[in-house]
Amino acid sequence: MAAIVELRGRRVWDSRGRPTVEAEIALDDGAIGRAIAPAGASTGAGEAHDKRDGGKSLRGLDVRHAVHAVDGEIRIALLGKDAAAQREIDDTLIALDGTPDKSRLGGNALVAVSLACLHAAAASARQPLWRHLAGDRRVALPVPEIQIYGGGAHARGRVDIQDYLVVCPGAGSFAEALEWTAEVYYAAGGRLAKKGALGGVADEGGYWPAFKSNEEGVAELVASIEDAGFKPGEDVAIALDVAATQFYRGGRYHLALENRSLSAEQLALMLARWIDAYPIVSVEDPFAENDTAAMQSFTRLVGDKVQVVGDDFLVTSAARVRAAAAQGACNAVLIKPNQVGTVSETHDAVLAARAAGYGTIVSARSGESEDTSIVHLAVGWGVPELKVGSFSRSERMAKWNEGLRIEQSLGAGALPYPARRLFKRYRR
Repeated sequence: MAAIVELRGRRVWDSRGRPTVEAEIALDDGAIGRAIAPAGASTGAGEAHDKRDGGKSLRGLDVRHAVHAVDGEIRIALLGKDAAAQREIDDTLIALDGTPDKSRLGGNALVAVSLACLHAAAASARQPLWRHLAGDRRVALPVPEIQIYGGGAHARGRVDIQDYLVVCPGAGSFAEALEWTAEVYYAAGGRLAKKGALGGVADEGGYWPAFKSNEEGVAELVASIEDAGFKPGEDVAIALDVAATQFYRGGRYHLALENRSLSAEQLALMLARWIDAYPIVSVEDPFAENDTAAMQSFTRLVGDKVQVVGDDFLVTSAARVRAAAAQGACNAVLIKPNQVGTVSETHDAVLAARAAGYGTIVSARSGESEDTSIVHLAVGWGVPELKVGSFSRSERMAKWNEGLRIEQSLGAGALPYPARRLFKRYRR
């Protein structure tokens, strides 16, 4: 047993220059663990709630109350507990907060503490976090899903689609996938600059484009893949995060860029046409978080061709994953620890997805930091995909680079890299 002897909260800053919570845990054997809570811009209604101070200071976004909760109630409840008993730690946090959405103490406080405890336990065992999670199991690196253009809530609505991303089904390693993505990223930036359509970068480091339509972004991405010297669909393919909740009002989907509104059926037909016309292998949140009927219908329509991913729709909830599977809605789930608030609940969602035959993707948030926990979660839990944002900005590159270190450390002992088989389950 490695007992918790100290717990400290700290106000630190995320990639958008906003305050967030860091937790640091010390054990009686000298091991230290720390973690930083991320924050989303496009958030689901069912997510764990960050605790923010409100008021005028820092536009109401300060986290002093959440830090105080870490230093006070949470510290008192966890002192003396075994850091290796993650489920017991997390159950204590959930009971202490006492609300279904973690709003009393704050999801940001709880997820930072839960992850810090996991790091401390791994340090006590003198193991990297991914190995602490994997035990004796062989592991592989996940397939990166990397944003090239940012839109939606990440780019002030410049385009309606939130993320235009690439995956590399033809790559033979994590390192090769990153290299190929870098070439596509350079090509995409060059094309935008030549057209005078480059407006900087969005929250997650992807280019902030000036497209005339949402479909133009898909076509431009195909052209960028070709310009980089790759075969679209075979070497490098496309993933979309529609984040449709952000433009759903009054029962319709309003595309501001194109000055038109669509019914759920019209949006489904538009996306299905894109899937047939372009090398798209994954579509995330194609409909609003409460539009279950549309999600079911769309999964029936294209679920044998692409990943249909639930993010806002499932919010890393094991119960929601099980319900969606029973309803025939989605076939994959995005996994975000801060959506649900603790490591154990996050793992429960992964296990529920596996039991349902769903794909799984561990994901970062738009407000991130140098914390690399999610890379270790993906590797250690055997999650086959990782979505971190784009291929720029240090809070993103810290995670991609951590994956490279892990891949190198695995050497010949790694399981085969899964990219070439990952999307073969879908008919093209």
